[in-house]
Amino acid sequence: MTYKTTTNNRYFFSCGVLALLTVTCWIGKAASAADAVPAPAAPSVAPAPEGVTIPTKDLMSIIRDGGPMMYPIALSSIIMVAFVLERAISLRRGRVIPRPFVKRFVQQLRDGELDRDQALALCEENGSPVARVLAGAVRKWGRPSVEVEQGVIDSGERVAAGLRKYLRVLGAVAAISPMLGLLGTVTGMIRAFNVIAAADALGRPQLLASGISEALLTTAAGLFVAIPAMAFSMIFVSRVDRLIVEIDALGQEVVNTISAEELQERKTRSPKTRRAAEMKPAA
Repeated sequence: MTYKTTTNNRYFFSCGVLALLTVTCWIGKAASAADAVPAPAAPSVAPAPEGVTIPTKDLMSIIRDGGPMMYPIALSSIIMVAFVLERAISLRRGRVIPRPFVKRFVQQLRDGELDRDQALALCEENGSPVARVLAGAVRKWGRPSVEVEQGVIDSGERVAAGLRKYLRVLGAVAAISPMLGLLGTVTGMIRAFNVIAAADALGRPQLLASGISEALLTTAAGLFVAIPAMAFSMIFVSRVDRLIVEIDALGQEVVNTISAEELQERKTRSPKTRRAAEMKPAA
């Protein structure tokens, strides 16, 4: 598994480097072609005074230039980052399905080293999602396999709901952010056309720059938030599905170990039972 993961990482890294080199070469060729085309004579511009730098904008300036819709988009980005970090920590496999606990617990059940109370105490002490599912099965200890499996299903549904928590928030951010950007685009274009109507700005494009800039900034900001929110939402949904499948397999293994049918069969197979049956005189 480690070798496979390392090979995949090297493959994706090589593809990324190749794509970067391709884009760089394409940009270089485009720049060379642009340099080969004679440009029209530019009007003479007075050189900037020595020591004067080109003005740049910080994040707050960009948000102000984007208009009022930039503030809810910025809030959406903060919400997205917070819930992405929370889900990335909560959905770690070592937290959901701790391998040492699961391996030791299942092995002790197979070997008959645990009774109902001991197994339930171990599950409650661990407290992980898989432990809560296994505890649902342990509470049905010694009952028919159908009842034990139903205990796994009931506790598994509650655990699955907890694992999917906050994923709808990321989906909502991915759906709402482009709408906010589109609304900002509309308000920016309305503002630009109002300037045209009020100030006869057809010959003065500098008067239209503010409205057009607001329209483009809000569109870009909405997509900038929505795309990673949608990507992370899909990643987490896929991770939750894999974890649920693995938890279900572990629960089924416990069902096959502590159900009434398995306990009766194990009791029949035990050496003491066989020895007692052999020593019993024939009728």
